[in-house]
Amino acid sequence: MELVHFPRGLLQALSGDASRRGALTEARDGIEVGYVFGFMAGELLLTTPLEECVFIRPRELAAMQAAGMASVRDLLFMLPRRYEDRRMFDRYDSLSSGVPVCLRGRVVDVGWKGWGGRGGKSRGRYVEAVLADEQSLGQARFSCLWFSMPGVARMLCAGQEMIVYGRMKPYGKKLSMVHPDFEIIREGDEQSIHLNRIVPVYGGRMGIAVRRLREIVWETLSGLSPVPEPEVYEFVPDVPCKTALRDLHFPETAEARDRARRRFALEECLAQQLNVAYRRRRADEVPGMRTAGSCHLVKDLADSLPFELTEAQKRCVREIYRDMKAPRSMNRLLQGDVGSGKTLVALCAMLLAVEHGYSAVMMAPTQILAEQHYLKFRQMLDRLDVPVSLVTADRKEESHVSFGKQGGIVVGTHALLYGKNVPERVGLVVIDEQHKFGVNQREKLIGREERPDVLVMTATPIPRTLTLTFYGELDVSILDGVPGGRGAVVTAIRTEKDKEKVLAFVRNQLEEGRQIYVVSPLIDGEDSRKGKAVTKEWDEWKALLPHVDVGLLHGRMSSEEKEAVMKDFRANRVSVLVSTTVVEVGVDVPNATVMIINNAESFGLSQLHQLRGRIGRGSHKSYCILMTAARPEDEQWEKLRIVETTANGFDLAEQDLRLRGPGDVLGTSQSGLKGVRFEEWLLDARLIHRGRQLAEAILAEDPNLESAKYRPLRFLLENGAERRVAG
Repeated sequence: MELVHFPRGLLQALSGDASRRGALTEARDGIEVGYVFGFMAGELLLTTPLEECVFIRPRELAAMQAAGMASVRDLLFMLPRRYEDRRMFDRYDSLSSGVPVCLRGRVVDVGWKGWGGRGGKSRGRYVEAVLADEQSLGQARFSCLWFSMPGVARMLCAGQEMIVYGRMKPYGKKLSMVHPDFEIIREGDEQSIHLNRIVPVYGGRMGIAVRRLREIVWETLSGLSPVPEPEVYEFVPDVPCKTALRDLHFPETAEARDRARRRFALEECLAQQLNVAYRRRRADEVPGMRTAGSCHLVKDLADSLPFELTEAQKRCVREIYRDMKAPRSMNRLLQGDVGSGKTLVALCAMLLAVEHGYSAVMMAPTQILAEQHYLKFRQMLDRLDVPVSLVTADRKEESHVSFGKQGGIVVGTHALLYGKNVPERVGLVVIDEQHKFGVNQREKLIGREERPDVLVMTATPIPRTLTLTFYGELDVSILDGVPGGRGAVVTAIRTEKDKEKVLAFVRNQLEEGRQIYVVSPLIDGEDSRKGKAVTKEWDEWKALLPHVDVGLLHGRMSSEEKEAVMKDFRANRVSVLVSTTVVEVGVDVPNATVMIINNAESFGLSQLHQLRGRIGRGSHKSYCILMTAARPEDEQWEKLRIVETTANGFDLAEQDLRLRGPGDVLGTSQSGLKGVRFEEWLLDARLIHRGRQLAEAILAEDPNLESAKYRPLRFLLENGAERRVAG
């Protein structure tokens, strides 16, 4: 019989199932001690269900399962939110404001501060704990503040030792930590996993205390079997998965932690590239149609334009033409900066299909954009005798039951996915702003008996590493030029104190006959802390400009209302359009020369660039004004400075990627990023190229991953939208 010490709470779980583990517990001098027969050390596998982990309490198990965790692997890939080096803490007397710090101190005083509300409510009150930093000279004191968190007052008392993590910010006349993460030090912690080491800190989203999560992960790692598992493919055999997992959660050094992260980043990259390579191989095997022959309609269109296509546009049309003449299905991504002329390139592609006797379909994400494409195509193709139809949920123009052998163009929204809204002979499908649509929606339009060619477009410049990663199965055409005759766009940051100057500038532009966009992040002003609301802005601008027609546009308006407002704005009957970001994509009004973006700091770099792209579409000089409450010393101000000084969308996208990470840049819901845990590899083009080469080599050896060696990888191909690390 062996004497084993366990963390508090573990023995209750063991003793609750004595028949399985033969556990006996007794208390000696207040210390939990356990006599355990057949302890589980070395028995756990990565595939072991969590319910077999006897140290996890029923309530904790339910919380983990509700969060989507089913196995030991799921638990161990719950990554630490951050690490705290509790071998050496920061000192309060050497801090500067705004830098996240980890301090250890003793509670000197704790209590309620501030003022009370009516009826005894705690409105305006907060909990303040005064701590003495015993690491600093003279035991400097500092305060931690919690607003609207009365439970904190019940948890703390004078004499406790605490670890707090947060930013020191000015509050009143002193620096304080507001809403810091904290952990109370208990007796015996000096020899535990909670102190004197690099400690993982997990998110508390499951309702399980961070301290308790740390204990659960430690016990799980301690119980892992060292034996290799046949269900797990080791992408990086020199560093086994289980060894790296221990360094990922409880590293001995920062270098060991970083090595583990790099190891899993490489593994995740290889797994993702394997999925991309597999999809590309399958796409290449799909028999296609020759959907292009001659190109007389394209030449006629080019001759009718008042300007010449840019060299980039001509190059992209040639690439598309070669694909459409080939017997295999085209799968091509057309990517370009705002205002680079993607729509015209797509129209040329559709004319190639029409001339060859096929119909072409363009699906747009919004009714406003679909109607704009429809009107523009009708105008541009008026002399070419090419039928154009519009299909949205609310409108059908030029019924298109069948175009016959002549072929035609259909423009629509999601309504194209339902009913008989698509012609029979579809040779080309163009998907505008493809990231706005789900994979299943795209497949419903594309998945036909005779698979059409596919051209997907995005006006959002995507960093090269993300293009290689998430569109690796597509051929890519890049529009890196801007059509001639476009006016320059000047971007400037302005604050509330500049409001009168901005208003005077707007009045001057209106007198010259120009039009104005005013964009705000909210529809209603129910929470002014999150930004300005278009409904209030609309009232304010009407009062400021009583002799000017001011329009209102937002997503809650009916399709008829939105269409009427945009029609009036295009016709210059509305001079100022107050809107949410529904104008972000595709709206083209050449006479609009000013874009005012309220609360600009609340938007990402790429979104600001997209909004800025609504102006500068005519020959007049244009102006984008970034209104912000940020100050020059704030992080948000630096972000706006990047927009102010960077005009190239691809350069901006790269900086956006570094600032916000891939999840926010692409959006997790449609991009497949939900399964990505180690985002650093998405910034490394060399690593992605290496991953692609290795993935191609694996598929060359075993195209269907049927051998015993590669069979563990099949789940990657069957669940590509929810990619996980194989090892």
